[in-house]
Amino acid sequence: MVHPIVAGLVGALTGFASTFVLVIGGLRAVGATPEQAASGLLILCLAQAVIAIVLSLRFRMPLSFAWSSPGAALLLAAHETGGFASAVGAFMVCGVLIVITGLWPALTRAITRIPTPIASAMLAGILFPICLSPILASRQMPLLALPIVLVWLVLYGIAPRWAVPGALVVTIIVVGIHAGTGWLHESVVAPQLSFVSPVFDPIVIVSLGVPLFIVTMAGQNVPGFAVLRTFNYVNPPARPILVGSGLLSAGGALFGGHAINLAALSAALMAGPDAHPDRSKRWIATVTGGVVYIGLGLCAGLASSLVSATPPLLITTVAGLAMLGALVTSISAALEQPENRIVAMITFLVVASGIVVVGVGSPFWGLVVGGVVMLWLALWRRRASSQDAAAMQ
Repeated sequence: MVHPIVAGLVGALTGFASTFVLVIGGLRAVGATPEQAASGLLILCLAQAVIAIVLSLRFRMPLSFAWSSPGAALLLAAHETGGFASAVGAFMVCGVLIVITGLWPALTRAITRIPTPIASAMLAGILFPICLSPILASRQMPLLALPIVLVWLVLYGIAPRWAVPGALVVTIIVVGIHAGTGWLHESVVAPQLSFVSPVFDPIVIVSLGVPLFIVTMAGQNVPGFAVLRTFNYVNPPARPILVGSGLLSAGGALFGGHAINLAALSAALMAGPDAHPDRSKRWIATVTGGVVYIGLGLCAGLASSLVSATPPLLITTVAGLAMLGALVTSISAALEQPENRIVAMITFLVVASGIVVVGVGSPFWGLVVGGVVMLWLALWRRRASSQDAAAMQ
């Protein structure tokens, strides 16, 4: 019984420590105040804890949930959204779309059929500028950034799972030396939820809400189901998972949270044999992880104060180190099919460019341009194939 409890504890701690900076940085990038960002982090922790505990107990499966890390990266790379209220409106739309996906199998099939080169290239384009931050920070503020990067590099070779948490510890030390302890005294330790009245701006919904939905589904939920099936959980309850996480995402948006989803990376720890040799007892790990996340959520105010006291480039440095593995995976998947590599690269370049057209950001245009180029090339391939077949007759 000890093994699944330890697995749940380690999974929750590493999941939180690896990307909470990314979440707060992303919320701040779309206009949240420090208090609203802390509220968003708190509600995300509570939402994923509740659904993990409830569904794991109900189905006796290791169903672990997480905030959308690709979604947080999207927020961090986003341009002006017209205020946090508009971003919250986009978060709510994303949650509703996840609910509809769970209720409408045709939409589920449509999302899973988004060509991998386009979906992966879009995610890679979002992550690329963030993953450049460690290099830029090492050049612009070497005394602050280089210790973080070096500790990450050393730990990545020794114990990869602890590389990002170790870099975060060094970041805290660096911030303490650089900014003193004033941020610690000014932080609001007591948990607080801050209600945000949403504004539904069509441009922000298209620019932020729709890409958030796509990267959450393609980058988290779909791999999350794949991980469960890898460990022989062949029939995970897809509808309760999607409907439940979508409803909690839409409701949590009112308090600043962007989206939660089925976990992918931490799921491998909690659903695998390391959690317990007996598959029927691994659900204990996800229940434990949920309980731990409730406690971690109570530290959201402290975490937000830390991020507020840290130079923005240093925040994106930690985020870039945390997302480097995801960038590698995305690029590999995008370029896997030789015939679609040019499509993937065009999609990647459009997204990475950060262009804004009629107020709509580059992730949306990357999807559009990639789709058009893929259709165009497929048309000409079919035409050339038909001509070759005719010539041989």
